[in-house]
Amino acid sequence: MKPVIPFVSNADGAERQAWRTALQEVLKDIADVKTFEELTPDECEAAKVAIVANPDPAEVAALKNLIWVQSLWAGVERLVGELPEDGPLIVRLTDPQLADTMAEAVLAWTLYLHRDMPRYAQQQSRKMWKSHQLKLPEERTVGLLGMGNLGIKSAQRLKANGFPVTGWSRNKKSIAGIETSHGPEGLKSLLAQSDIVVVLMPLTAETRGMIGAETFAHFKIGASLINFARGPIIDTPALLSTLDSGHLSHAVLDVFDQEPLPEEHPYWVHDKVTVLPHISAPTITSTAAKIVAGNIEQYLKTGAIPAAVDRTRGY
Repeated sequence: MKPVIPFVSNADGAERQAWRTALQEVLKDIADVKTFEELTPDECEAAKVAIVANPDPAEVAALKNLIWVQSLWAGVERLVGELPEDGPLIVRLTDPQLADTMAEAVLAWTLYLHRDMPRYAQQQSRKMWKSHQLKLPEERTVGLLGMGNLGIKSAQRLKANGFPVTGWSRNKKSIAGIETSHGPEGLKSLLAQSDIVVVLMPLTAETRGMIGAETFAHFKIGASLINFARGPIIDTPALLSTLDSGHLSHAVLDVFDQEPLPEEHPYWVHDKVTVLPHISAPTITSTAAKIVAGNIEQYLKTGAIPAAVDRTRGY
């Protein structure tokens, strides 16, 4: 009899069914995938590994003998915050396609800012026909905050398109072909020279609220911001104040403290903010399902668990 792998998710019905179908297809030769509601008491008791996507912590807790959970997302801050420290190990999704998708989004929205699209959109709303001088990519420095897989891939894509790139990380990193800095002084240096700052850091206790009034003061006057990481990394009132003062020219925001973004939020109507509905790097079901299947198959055959999240770092 094949083992049963619980799929625990609070995603909407269509999304959850799409994942369940894809996961069952790639795992059909070695396991049966069942949603939490379909599990029998014995199957709950026997489960050693589960696949999770925004799960209800109570449902995960009901699987009392879990050893590890495979997240379908790269971001795991919610799992780290909601699952007990003595609970199952958490394995984040590491999908090369995710880095490619994010790098594409970083390039696309960097070009959006580089080519002055927010200004032209405002002109269209006023029926104004006016061109503006175009800079070359090599005249606009892009600073990346966070130099993990997503940051490295994005930096390479930007460089290939002619942008000078500098990257910052909490600890020192050496990355071939990319200028890097680290620590508080390195951050100040990057912000002072960057025309566009892209946030790609994980949300941890250290990065929550990290980009606030004090940090914004070090931004280059007239710079723009792209946040493709997590909303709580940026202090919302501080960002609005910095935009209103003219210190920052524009912000492209794909992530927020609360999602969906509430209808009354000032971002919706701010002429210096572009709001995106968390679409910069969606998980691709087909590629992610194959990676998850490979991890679970290896575990069932050998007992090997993929590298788990370090709870002290939060990623």
